[in-house]
Amino acid sequence: MHKIIVAGCGMMSGTWIKHAKNREDSQIVALVDIIPERAEAQKKEYALSANTYASITEALEKEDATIVFDITVPSAHYDVVTTSLRAGCHVFGEKPMSDSLEKSEKMVECANETKKEYFVMQNRRYIPQLYALRNFLHTKTLGKIGQVSANFQLDPHFGGFREEMDSPLIADMAIHTFDACRFLTGKNAVSVYCHEFNPFWSWYQGNASAICVFEMEDGSVFDYRGSWCANGLNTSWESEWRIACENGAVFWDGAEKLYYDATADGAAKTGISDENEITSSFREIAPMPMANTYHDACINEMFAALQSGTRPQTDCRDNIHSIRMVYKAIESAKTKKTVFF
Repeated sequence: MHKIIVAGCGMMSGTWIKHAKNREDSQIVALVDIIPERAEAQKKEYALSANTYASITEALEKEDATIVFDITVPSAHYDVVTTSLRAGCHVFGEKPMSDSLEKSEKMVECANETKKEYFVMQNRRYIPQLYALRNFLHTKTLGKIGQVSANFQLDPHFGGFREEMDSPLIADMAIHTFDACRFLTGKNAVSVYCHEFNPFWSWYQGNASAICVFEMEDGSVFDYRGSWCANGLNTSWESEWRIACENGAVFWDGAEKLYYDATADGAAKTGISDENEITSSFREIAPMPMANTYHDACINEMFAALQSGTRPQTDCRDNIHSIRMVYKAIESAKTKKTVFF
């Protein structure tokens, strides 16, 4: 039986608590929050018999836990994760790993030193269309990838810590898109140039918009355009994607539309025909059937990996490559220079 401490009882904690409650192999033994009323509220909301604490240290000392769910704010992740790992617990945590690259790298070192597992939530890997896109690209039907383009445009009014961050888009949201690029291509980034800015109509204190150009290890390019203060023509939360390959291109609108366009003998099949009619060879790609998606799928994989002694795709040793893209992009924006990894 997995005995779980839930650290952080804010809005996102409900998703994790519901998942754990539905598992026959798990029991939530403690809820932790620096605001005790939040922990008590979640205990009541989900009818839990767990004890509540204001400190992860106290909870670890008093409970015989095996797993800690870290659902705290990014600035608290380092302390919660390293304290829990050193106390002998595995950690399943929300993204991003931490609020700095240095801390994130030390968290990976801590997992290695303690021989405990630290898995990071990347729920947006677990989408039927994204999986189908990845599988299609890996068939090499269109040949080698040359350019991956992602466009993210939304206008959420969160309130709270996100609207006070220096780099809210890059530090808190862009990791999903950066991680998805790595997932789709199977490649890591080797350099980045990033320009961050904050449109005059923005309600964020920090830079809510950015343009990034990454070079990947195979020489391909990943370009990202994003904004959290878009004023129209919004994309989905998953971004809008175009992947250019040597024999065609693939498009995903971040929702239901997923298709590709192939070339024939080096010439595009679409365009103006001899009869001056528009022709099209767009071919749909069917979404991959999945029993679970998003958080549930990711957490399921974490538990399965723990049971089998393997590592899930969102293991910290892999996720460090995604978080590195985040902080190297922020470094580039601050220095106004290309940053190499």
